[in-house]
Amino acid sequence: MNTKYSDLIDQTYYFPQEEFTLENNELKFHDIDLMELVEKYGAPLKFTYLPKISDNIHRAKTWFHNAIKKHNYKGSYNYCYCTKSSHFEHVLNEALKNDIHIETSAAFDINIVEKLKASGKISDDTYVICNGFKRDQYITNIANLLNSGHKNCIPIIDNYEEIDLLSEEINGKYQIGIRIASEEEPKFEFYTSRLGIGYKNIVPFYNKKIKENEQVNLKMLHFFINTGIRDTAYYWNELNKCLQVYIDLKKVSPTLDSLNIGGGFPIKNSLHFEYDYQYMVEEIINQIKLTCEDAGVEVPHIFTEFGSFTVGESGGAIYEILYQKQQNDREKWNMINSSFITTLPDTWAISKKFVMLAINRWNDEYERVLLGGLTCDSDDYYNSEQHTNAIYLPKYRRDRPLYIGFFNTGAYQETIGGFGGLQHCLIPQPKHILIDRDEDGNLRTELFSEQQTSDDLLNILGYGKNK
Repeated sequence: MNTKYSDLIDQTYYFPQEEFTLENNELKFHDIDLMELVEKYGAPLKFTYLPKISDNIHRAKTWFHNAIKKHNYKGSYNYCYCTKSSHFEHVLNEALKNDIHIETSAAFDINIVEKLKASGKISDDTYVICNGFKRDQYITNIANLLNSGHKNCIPIIDNYEEIDLLSEEINGKYQIGIRIASEEEPKFEFYTSRLGIGYKNIVPFYNKKIKENEQVNLKMLHFFINTGIRDTAYYWNELNKCLQVYIDLKKVSPTLDSLNIGGGFPIKNSLHFEYDYQYMVEEIINQIKLTCEDAGVEVPHIFTEFGSFTVGESGGAIYEILYQKQQNDREKWNMINSSFITTLPDTWAISKKFVMLAINRWNDEYERVLLGGLTCDSDDYYNSEQHTNAIYLPKYRRDRPLYIGFFNTGAYQETIGGFGGLQHCLIPQPKHILIDRDEDGNLRTELFSEQQTSDDLLNILGYGKNK
C-alpha cells in the first residue's frame, strides 16, 4: 500500500521537476540543500535565490527574440522590470545584469533610480517608464530626472492634468506615454480600470493637449489588464481594442513608435502548472503585426513590464511545524512557527496559492491537515491547495521535527507585509537569506536580515530605551 508522502507526490504530480528534486528523502530547490539551510540558519526563514531572476529575464528575452524572428517583425523588444514587485537592492542588482529597463510606480522609485545611476548600474540610455497616478513629489522627482539629462525617462499619462503638472517643472522637450483604461472582466465589481484614460477619449485627448504642444512628444501607448497575459477571449479582445487605438493615434502622431503591453506573465503556483509562454508571445507579436499591416502603419517597438515573473520564482519561505491540535473528529491543525498573515500576506489578502511541499521526512506516512499561524486571528491559516482542495503532509511526530516550504513567494510579500516594520500580534519577521552562485557554480549564502527582536518592535512602538 502506497502510504508514504513520497508516494503521494509521485502519484499526484510529474515529479521531480526542473527546480524540485529529492535526495535522501529531503527536498532540494534548484539543487539547494534546504535542510542544510535550516541547520545553518534555523527556521522560520525566508530566502531569495538570485540566479532565478536572471534566468527568467533570459527566458522572456528568448521568447520575444524567437517570435520577432519567426514573424519577421520590424520592431525591437525592451524588457522592463516592475520595481513594485520587489524594491530590494539585491533584486535590482541581479536584474540589471541583463540589459533591461525599469518601470516605476511612485515618487520614491525615482530615488532608487538615482541611486542606481550613481552606482553605475543604469545609464541615461536606460528607459525609466513612470506609471501611476502622479502628484507633487512624484512629478518633481520625474522632472528632476529629466532635467538632469535622463531623456529616456517616459512618464505615462494617467489622467488629464498630468501633462500640465509635468510641463511646469520640466525644462525643454520630453517624451510621454498614455495609459489605456482597460475594461475589466465581467466578474469585477467595476467595468473600467481606475488607471489611465478611456479608449474613446485618448485620440481627442491627444488632439487637445499634445498635438500642438511643442514641449511634448507622444512616444508610447501603454496597455495592461489586471488578469494578466492569458489565452482567453477577454485578453485577445482587449488587445485588439488597444491596437485599434494605437493605429488611430499613429495616423495623427508621427512620434508614436512604441507599444507597452505591460506585465502579467503567470508564475508557477502549483506543480500542475502549465503555460505555453512561447505560443503566447508569438501570438501577441503576430496579432500586432497583422493588425498594423492591415491598417498600413509601421509596427511598434514592444515594451513589457514583468514584475512577478521576474522575481516571484526566486523566493521561498521555510517553517517548522511546532505542534498539532486535533480540534474535532476531522480537523488536525499543524501550527507553524510563524504567521501567514505577516510573512505571506497574499495567502490571506487574496487567497493566493503557492507551491507548498514538505522539506524532510518524505519517507513517512502522510495525513490530511490544516495549517495555522501563530497570531490570535482566525484568518491566519492556509488550508487548501489548488489541485486537491486539501493539504497532505508527513504525519506529525513530536520527536521528529517537520519542516515545510512555500516556494515562488518572491514578489510583493515583503512590501505588502511591511518588511522591517510592525507585525501582527508582534510575531517577529523571520531572518532573510540571499543565495547566489559563484563563477564556478558553487552556492553562496548570505544573511540579509536577522529575525526581528523585541527591541526592534518596541522601538517602533515608542517604547525605546533612550526615550
